[in-house]
Amino acid sequence: MGLIAALTHALPHSLALPTEAIGSIPRGERLLDAQRRFDAGQLAGSELEAVYEEAVCETMAALEATGSPVISDGEQRKAHSFATYCVEGGDKIAPDGIIIPFQDGHIRQLPRLTGGPFHFARHAYDSLALAMPHAKVPMKQAIISVSALSLFYPPQGIASYSREAFIEDLINEQEQEIRGCFAAGAAKVQIDFTEGRLSIKLDPTGGILNSFIDLNNMVLARFTHAEQQRIGVHTCPGADHDSTHSADVDYAELLPSLFEIKVGNFYIAMAGEKDRERALRIAAKYLKPGQRVFIGVIDVIDPHVESAQEVCERVLQAARHIPLDQLGTTDDCGFSPFCDDVSTHRDVAFAKIRARVEGTALAARQLGLT
Repeated sequence: MGLIAALTHALPHSLALPTEAIGSIPRGERLLDAQRRFDAGQLAGSELEAVYEEAVCETMAALEATGSPVISDGEQRKAHSFATYCVEGGDKIAPDGIIIPFQDGHIRQLPRLTGGPFHFARHAYDSLALAMPHAKVPMKQAIISVSALSLFYPPQGIASYSREAFIEDLINEQEQEIRGCFAAGAAKVQIDFTEGRLSIKLDPTGGILNSFIDLNNMVLARFTHAEQQRIGVHTCPGADHDSTHSADVDYAELLPSLFEIKVGNFYIAMAGEKDRERALRIAAKYLKPGQRVFIGVIDVIDPHVESAQEVCERVLQAARHIPLDQLGTTDDCGFSPFCDDVSTHRDVAFAKIRARVEGTALAARQLGLT
């Protein structure tokens, strides 16, 4: 039996390969300038909102033009970053939190909580609700993980607000965020878990990683199995100014634990891996029944725009390891998780997304799935 025949044997021919983006699209200069002026007190909130609306409409239309079957709003309304959107504009937050170093030497710094109780200042479901009327295809919404947000609590503690009380508030807020996204019409909710791979670098014993997974599962336990099947987790080694924070961490140290998270979908950066074949074997080994893995087939920090044929070959490579009814494709990461990262031009991002969509469809045809 040949390779393609073996891969498609006993599978229904109506099966297709789903493909989804991760989330962020580089902001245009008009939006970046408006955000800068708003932060400096030179632009009214209503004026900034008008620019947000314009950016969201343009981004969604461009995503739909790529043929994407599921889109987002490109995270255009996440003012500064995918990790901090929910506390932007809130009180009891200081800027001098944990530092995340990247391989090229630049850093990002998380906020530090100064008091409680903890509440989201902004919600992803509000952004989704504003975007939904413009959508012609299903929408997904990316949210930051509770494990990343847990890093906002200072190691030295807060005298009037215990870590236990913070975690309880945090879990309640995250449950509300996910339920709000579903209520607003999200087809999928994606939890961004970039700190998963980084945690191994910080603690090779896996203790921090296991605590992160436990935190996320405390939230997910509040959802039914059917709801969990509409939730996903994204992992990557970071992607900021064409640099990563944990690409040197072996997937063998992360993936066995990752698949213990109680969701139905996993979005795993793979295109940028030095040894994709080995990483795919690890993913296949630990993938559980009822879980779907969206394999990264677009390297978002490589300026080269992949061709549809290159994407197709990466999909076929993944299909040698992952059961087809558990396989999907994605980009390795968002194209601009931090708003000031313009290392990738918007047109390049859309070209790469189009290549993913077309390459996935090409692979599906070669696999006899459409």
